[in-house]
Amino acid sequence: MNEPGPTSTPTGAESGGAPTRILLADDHALVRRGVRLILDGEPDLTVVAEADNGAEALEQARVHEPDLAILDIAMPRLTGLQAARELSRTLPQTRILILTMYDNEQFFFEALGAGASGYVLKSVADRDLVEACRATMRGEPFLYPGAVNALIRNYLELARDGRNLPAKAITDREEEILKLVAEGNTSQQIADLLVISPKTVERHRANLLAKLDLKDRLELTRYAIRVGLIEP
Repeated sequence: MNEPGPTSTPTGAESGGAPTRILLADDHALVRRGVRLILDGEPDLTVVAEADNGAEALEQARVHEPDLAILDIAMPRLTGLQAARELSRTLPQTRILILTMYDNEQFFFEALGAGASGYVLKSVADRDLVEACRATMRGEPFLYPGAVNALIRNYLELARDGRNLPAKAITDREEEILKLVAEGNTSQQIADLLVISPKTVERHRANLLAKLDLKDRLELTRYAIRVGLIEP
């Protein structure tokens, strides 16, 4: 586990190599501007692309093939966690950091499961983000102190009880459908975005209602807000 500090080992340009090329994805332009100022102020880090939603992040990643993707969690179309899962599958050489406002154990464990190498809180990004980028590029995990505590506590509980991590209530595809439904997309629009048929969309939506014991689109939207798939 990493503790931020002045003795961190530089990567990229500071050690004589090319700067780490970074994709930055956040749906708030002001946040992206502030984070970019932090990163571009370091000789070994450079932002080569930006995105304001998860789907655009994947498109930019395919074009630029960055060394590192920094993803917010709550973004339109695809969340940072959904984008991270797809990035891990299609561009495994691109390392991933989650930069988020959510100090949330569920999101933290999902981020690790999605292939992220680190989890950084926006509230301390000015202190932790640069070291998190460098640690990730050295192949080391970067976890904020609360996440370290959660990881240790969870491991001890599982070891004591002989349990596995709880399975997600819904599949990754159902999560994609849920997010797009909650954002107000029609079945045809969702089908076009995901390249599936409207009937398949309707089947997934019916499965979601049954699994989550919900009645309609409004309750699906409330659930999506509660679990952080969309912002209220």
